[in-house]
Amino acid sequence: MSMKTVVITGSSRGLGYEMAKVFCTNDWNVVINGVNEDRLKAAKESLEALSGKGEILEVPGNIARSEDILRLMDSAVKRFGAVDIWINNSGVNQPSKAMWELTDAEIDAILNIDLRGTIIGTKVATLQMEKQPEGGMIYTVEGYGSNDAMMLGLNMYGTSKRAITHFTRSYAKELEERGSKVRIGRLSPGIMITDFTKMALGGEQEIVLSEKTRNVYNMLGDYPDVVAQFLVGEMLKNPANNAKINWLTGKKVVWRLMTAPFFKRNMI
Repeated sequence: MSMKTVVITGSSRGLGYEMAKVFCTNDWNVVINGVNEDRLKAAKESLEALSGKGEILEVPGNIARSEDILRLMDSAVKRFGAVDIWINNSGVNQPSKAMWELTDAEIDAILNIDLRGTIIGTKVATLQMEKQPEGGMIYTVEGYGSNDAMMLGLNMYGTSKRAITHFTRSYAKELEERGSKVRIGRLSPGIMITDFTKMALGGEQEIVLSEKTRNVYNMLGDYPDVVAQFLVGEMLKNPANNAKINWLTGKKVVWRLMTAPFFKRNMI
């Protein structure tokens, strides 16, 4: 049986990198991507040190640019012949500002990377997977706002994530109605403690967290390696279109809130 291949956008650090590690240890070929070439090369070297039998390919590029997404797919197919799973993981957080305080450039960055990059990535993945005998699986990543949560300083980010949820569910319906071999699903990682929570726009601006926000992160947050183990494990088992793989379930939230006075979690 030929080795399978996954492409993960935004995978030089954080959740994307941790998911790449899990796929590696499950003997998949892994294609990683990011805008910082030095960080991407370092990520490749550390992944190659793992015990997996698959190969690692790094492809630098900015998911905000369609040509970079096309080059990512072309590089993966040229090297491995097919792409079995494509994960639209790239994303940036917004500065902790009210909507009207954001500059046009900040708005464009959030929409182009978080939303447009996911849409174009999904389109590119579909066109390739339609050519493959077994089709393929695409995943998008939900986040704050996907469930209609609202907070000052997260309006633009939440808007993009809410749009991704609608887009993915609608796309799944389109695939079904066309009888496509391609499937799509959503990953819901919950609150993760990474640079993403403290830095906006991919590291350009520091986010000053309020005491209330810190308390929420400490109660409900998790480190990305833990979340990645769960998400990848479920992806490897999932054959279904329109699946939602959810780490921070309602039951888990209730349990953590109930036990918070007794078990302090110093995550951030």
